[in-house]
Amino acid sequence: MFYRENGQFKTSYRADQQIFPISQDRLAILLILACAFIVVPGLASDYTFRAILIPFLIMSLAALGVNILVGYCGQISLGSGAFMAVGAYGAYNFFVRIPGMPLIAALILGGLCATFFGILFGLPSLRVKGLYLAVTTLAAQFFSDWMFLRIKWFTLDTPSGSVSVSGLQVFGLPIDSAVSKYLFCLSVLVVMALLAKNLVRGAIGREWMAIRDMDVAAAVIGIRPMYAKLSAFAVSSFIIGVAGALWAFVYLGAWEPAAFSVDQSFRLLFMVIIGGMGSIMGSFFGAAFIVVLPIALNQFLPVLLGLFGIDISTAGIAHAELMIFGGLIVWFLIVEPHGLAKLWSIGKQKLRLWPFPH
Repeated sequence: MFYRENGQFKTSYRADQQIFPISQDRLAILLILACAFIVVPGLASDYTFRAILIPFLIMSLAALGVNILVGYCGQISLGSGAFMAVGAYGAYNFFVRIPGMPLIAALILGGLCATFFGILFGLPSLRVKGLYLAVTTLAAQFFSDWMFLRIKWFTLDTPSGSVSVSGLQVFGLPIDSAVSKYLFCLSVLVVMALLAKNLVRGAIGREWMAIRDMDVAAAVIGIRPMYAKLSAFAVSSFIIGVAGALWAFVYLGAWEPAAFSVDQSFRLLFMVIIGGMGSIMGSFFGAAFIVVLPIALNQFLPVLLGLFGIDISTAGIAHAELMIFGGLIVWFLIVEPHGLAKLWSIGKQKLRLWPFPH
């Protein structure tokens, strides 16, 4: 009854093309942003920032990039961890080698490095697709692992390949406390999410979705598959590269190539599948599921078992966490294969019909 567009008339093309056409959606987004920027910094603890919120924001950004490639363009990729690594090490080299390099400029340049890397390994998508494309993108993961371990120039000749950054600043403001890191990551995520939302609503996004649904039919109606696929790889790699730079600079501080292993690629792919492919909101749902749920299980599982008089060791908690986590993933995929975003969409549709059954 409260979630309807009745009486909300559009009197201009600009009003008709809004990102959120229903005023209730616009109000909800503004409230969420106000809560994230104003309320959360005053209430959350330092542990909450460092262990939950900052990883969630960065993984949401990375899942957003993967969703553009996998969900909107239909190109299966297992090289997301490699794109994150290229973005991280690219931003690191620009930040360290060029005196006075601003942090934001280093992040953008790291994302551009990931863009060129993604286009290079996206070229096989012009000939192969499906499982074969997944295998070719997996080659990017192995190549990046070898490159950052063996070519010492990327790590300033450090023998172990481990590098670190310090003294981060944005417009003269230090990025050292947990709150400042959270606000910086949140600002980058909001800007990137709005740009991605506008992009997938435009002509480029429609080309991606046409290629995803049937590339032969898309080529027949005049869409260039080469341009559509490579542009999806470029945009996706840029966003993932920026997320990788944030993961290295803001969250880790010191890292090595193992921080961007193939496990990271699978985690990002699971975020997209669980959250909902072809949905900007699904990227946030998937990141929340993957990042927050294991921490919640680790915290509340001993308390829950203690109510029944069952003592469990630390190793037992770790094993039970993996079992429950895997079981929930399988359950969600069986109950709703289109992801959590589809459940959210169904809930919104029910609100638009309530209390009437039609």
